[in-house]
Amino acid sequence: MTAVEQTEARPRGTRLPRRARRNQLLGAAQEVFVAQGYHAAAMDDIAERAGVSKPVLYQHFPGKLDLYLALLDQHCEALVESVRAALASTTDNKQRVAATMDAYFRYVENEGGAFRLVFESDLTNEPAVRDRVDKVSLDCAQAVSAVISEDTDLPEDEAMLLAVGLCGMAQITARYWLGDGQRIPRDAAAKLISSLSWRGIAGFPMHG
Repeated sequence: MTAVEQTEARPRGTRLPRRARRNQLLGAAQEVFVAQGYHAAAMDDIAERAGVSKPVLYQHFPGKLDLYLALLDQHCEALVESVRAALASTTDNKQRVAATMDAYFRYVENEGGAFRLVFESDLTNEPAVRDRVDKVSLDCAQAVSAVISEDTDLPEDEAMLLAVGLCGMAQITARYWLGDGQRIPRDAAAKLISSLSWRGIAGFPMHG
């Protein structure tokens, strides 16, 4: 069950263990931040959505930025782990590309809209947010770059540049696909972009 689902399912006023309460608050915050953006969201709104008092909310998160960063950390980590899992799911590089592209499409399709906090935040002028947004893109690219470096004769700098290009294409096309109303089924859209990606990366020499 996701944090958002936990928020929707919780009985109002129920006492919860600390970890469960934290997850509930994060779920409520995600709904409010995605719907309103950081600047328009208020801690009052989040507390009300979670069904708790503001003092309870502040017991877990000292301020709105702390809450936003905790949520951002959670969803940045989720994307990186999805990409790493896709790369580790097979030793067939064509399938690795397909799995990685699909990971991005699945991530943006998530019902809670968490990707908007990562890729469409209205708080990127805040250094702590900017650092996290930059880091998630870098971490995903480094995971892809490691596979390219291992399997080709390319120098590390070139492998990293290719990885940044592949991840950037995956992210931008997935977001375009969602914003365009998902007129192509997700599997077909991801397959189309993975085909484009594979035709490019397959042209580089393998070891041996």
